[in-house]
Amino acid sequence: MWAWWGPMCVLLGGCAGPAPPPAYRIGFSQCSTQGIWRQAVLAGMERELSFHPEVQLRMLDAKDNSQRQSQQIRELVRGGIDLLIVSPYEPGPVTPAVEAAYETGIPVLLLDRRITSQQFTAYVGGDNVAVGQTAARYAASLLHEHGSVIELTGARKSSATAGRLLGFAQGLKAYPNMHVAAEVTGNWNITTLKAPLKAALLAHPEATLIFAHNDNMGKAAAEVLQQLGLTRKVGIIGVDGLALDLVDRGVFKASLLYAPAGEDAIRTALRILNHQPFKRENKLSTVVIDSTNVEMMMQQREKILTQQKDIELQHGLLQRLQATYASQHTVLYVLLATLLGALALGALAWRSARKNRLINGQLALLNGQLSAQNEEISQQRNHIAALAEQGRADTEAKLRFFTNFSHELRTPLTLILGPVEELLGSGSDLSGAQRQDLALVQRNTQRLLQLVNQLLDFRKIEVGKMAVRATESDLVAFVRELVEAFEKPARLRGVQLRFVAAEAELPAWFDANLLDKVFLNLLSNALKFTPEQGRITVSLQAAEGGRAWRVSVADTGPGISASDRAHVFEWFYQGEQGAVAQGSGMGLALAHGLVRLHQGQLTLSSQPGQGSTFTVTAPRELPAELQARGAAPLPALALEEPEPLPADFGPEVSLAAAETASETLVLVIEDNAEVNDFVARKLRGDFRVQTATDGHSGFRMATELIPDLIVCDVMMPGLGGLEVVTQLRADWRTSHIPVILLTARSAAEQQLEGVQAGADLYLTKPFNPTFLLESVRTLLANRARQRTHFRRELSLDTATVAPASPDQKFLLDLTAVVEAHLTKTDLSVEDIAHALGISRMQLYRKVKAVLGTGVTDFIQSLRLTKARELLLDEQRTVADVAYELGFSSPSYFSTSFRARYQLSPSEFRALHVSAAP
Repeated sequence: MWAWWGPMCVLLGGCAGPAPPPAYRIGFSQCSTQGIWRQAVLAGMERELSFHPEVQLRMLDAKDNSQRQSQQIRELVRGGIDLLIVSPYEPGPVTPAVEAAYETGIPVLLLDRRITSQQFTAYVGGDNVAVGQTAARYAASLLHEHGSVIELTGARKSSATAGRLLGFAQGLKAYPNMHVAAEVTGNWNITTLKAPLKAALLAHPEATLIFAHNDNMGKAAAEVLQQLGLTRKVGIIGVDGLALDLVDRGVFKASLLYAPAGEDAIRTALRILNHQPFKRENKLSTVVIDSTNVEMMMQQREKILTQQKDIELQHGLLQRLQATYASQHTVLYVLLATLLGALALGALAWRSARKNRLINGQLALLNGQLSAQNEEISQQRNHIAALAEQGRADTEAKLRFFTNFSHELRTPLTLILGPVEELLGSGSDLSGAQRQDLALVQRNTQRLLQLVNQLLDFRKIEVGKMAVRATESDLVAFVRELVEAFEKPARLRGVQLRFVAAEAELPAWFDANLLDKVFLNLLSNALKFTPEQGRITVSLQAAEGGRAWRVSVADTGPGISASDRAHVFEWFYQGEQGAVAQGSGMGLALAHGLVRLHQGQLTLSSQPGQGSTFTVTAPRELPAELQARGAAPLPALALEEPEPLPADFGPEVSLAAAETASETLVLVIEDNAEVNDFVARKLRGDFRVQTATDGHSGFRMATELIPDLIVCDVMMPGLGGLEVVTQLRADWRTSHIPVILLTARSAAEQQLEGVQAGADLYLTKPFNPTFLLESVRTLLANRARQRTHFRRELSLDTATVAPASPDQKFLLDLTAVVEAHLTKTDLSVEDIAHALGISRMQLYRKVKAVLGTGVTDFIQSLRLTKARELLLDEQRTVADVAYELGFSSPSYFSTSFRARYQLSPSEFRALHVSAAP
């Protein structure tokens, strides 16, 4: 524990006003605050400090721990004190800390206990040797100079213990018939000493007196004597003179008193601080308290306590009077200041009024001029605002045209890149020159596509739509993979490409889709402008004490001039010479913008003729808003085997056999005639294909033809692709049809719009025709698996199918219509289509798409499923069931039932009825 005991506040529990600054600060390191004697020391200090409100005392409790006490002494010295009071727990361990304080010039006062050094200013306390000697003499008088004594000692390393042991031994030398039968080390601890004391008493029954080194251990000894029934036989002598009630009741024979020295310590400390004469050794006299004087001592103690309370009350009253005086003093000064302020303000007001009369005339002249100027400025500001708004509108229109134009470039690129890749990958009989020319077309088409993508990325950055979705990955592996992609081109050009990483792994947060554009651009530029036998070095290392990472791409190319370096990261800037002049003016600006999105920097250092070094620096940890939050991924296609049909639907039928490729109908909706024809030609080899050139006609054809799959463009005049998908999903006739969207819009949020509208796949132009064909096959396979699911769900219990989707609602409506007409033997497909409000062909294709079966087969299956339920009713005959379910005759019913379940209706009834409880 510790506390600053400030002026008056300690004793009174609070102050009415702020305390004055202390004249002195005293630090007190106490070995422990426990025990009657130590509490008396603190009480004495409090009493003496109450007379000196200008002194502050900070007390730290070591709790009988020498190491803690040494640390606390150093803490007090660092805190700034004028004098140090120490009551050591053990002399040896505490001595270095006390010496260090003394050597800094701080006076040191030892209280009650000493250290092993003479480097202290003063000592205040009892003479422990004299205490021991006095105890020996009093013991001899009690035992008539003949008997045995058990000595109950304090801690062996304590200076008080050593002094009292020595004094008691010296005192007994004068009495040959007196001796110490046993020494029990109590360590000042009343708990641990009981067991060894009990053993000593049992081992020495001749002992008739206990000398305890303090009253606390004496009280514990009294408890042990009571337990052993030796209270009347063995007497106790204590030390401290604080357990007066025990002496008064006869529990103790006597207690040796020397004053706790709290008051003396404070008085000596103040003499030292005030540079007054003081004694270095202040030993307190020892007095024996026994039955002859204990009553008088108790009365004196009560009187002292009463006087202390009176002093505290008087100090409280004095403090309140001082607070009142201080507040009145403050109010008086405030009133004087207010009066002076009022006089000053009155003088200023008179002077200001005089000046105002002179100024008002001038202001009247200026007001007219200011009004005219304000009107002119207002008109100019409005004109500037109108020009700025017009400029923003013009810029936005240009950028919108620029972006749409870039999107439109993807359509002809599709028509160029698609056939070229197909020719190169088809293995057709092409000559070497033809393949070389086609490869040249492919490379330049891809380069044009890259430029278009950079233009679109520029637009995204300009409007703030380029989002960072960072994940934590190994940056070393990421950069190494990019560098390895350039190793072969560099080797073919005779350029040495090196990757140097300072660490094997470097985890960091980054968006790989954006950051690879940065490094691919830097590596591509370095390879483009580095001559043969040149060198490119890519280095990676941690930066800023491990909080960031740095990647440098250094080449030995022609370098960049100083005039170009100032503009190299500006959009569309092309310099006068060197690398900058040969580029498009977009790559470095795009890289610079992407690095800034990662909260990093892209810098350049270059000297003409000596090469260039581009350095990317970014933090390893990105804010939470830039980190990927587990957004739902775009749907991925997976080729899986369709599940087998349930037994209730009869023999399993192969979906591939039920619906051949020639029967599969694909509808292509594309407003560009060439792209429409290109996609249709690529699909006709495997499927039947119908085409539409706009969204309205495409949706109409979809509802009429009910195709198996739709390929639709997004950007079309009138009804766009997203609206087509929304209408298809809302119409139960077409809700089941898989849809592939084709678009030049490649942004992630644009793809998300397509998926949210209900599209199954989102392909960006230009696309690979082979990938489109495989995507169609995969979606059809997935649709076959979904048909199996619907058939199983329907076969289990048609009444429990919840209309969670338009397809399930269609099945519920279809089932309800069929069940309502099951008794009709001539129930036809036309009847059901009429009841549902659609054509016969639409009904057939919808049922075929959702369930993979014909309408007639569905009716037959539903009748046979219902038959199993009715056959369990023994009140009905087999013929009744047959006619109730619309079969033309019982024999036809039995034949159909046996073909489905391999049992006749009678056998089925006998089997299930006999098994019922």
